Amino acid sequence: MERITSFEEWAALMEAGNTALLFVKTDNCSVCEGLYPQVLGLQTDYSLPFYQVNVAQVPEIAGQLALFTAPVVLLFYNGKEYARFARFVRMEELKGRLQELVERGECD
Repeated sequence: MERITSFEEWAALMEAGNTALLFVKTDNCSVCEGLYPQVLGLQTDYSLPFYQVNVAQVPEIAGQLALFTAPVVLLFYNGKEYARFARFVRMEELKGRLQELVERGECD
């Protein structure tokens, strides 16, 4: 999972119309630490790029993406937010939304 170090970096990826997953975490978050390996494990099953950002290090992204908690998993389709999962993420729901992108031909 590639790290995002600034909002500008993320905005450039989305301006290009990319389809991607963004995992948002913060410092001292046990739920974030527990969820991260589960989401990371999905990376081998889907060909879209997976990114992570720590909002404690890039606070601007929280404001720009209207993030009020952590963890948050965001799916983007053609540069636009497609799905949002916050705090307690149901992995089956996340897999279902990823499968929808597979069916659209956006990832394998």
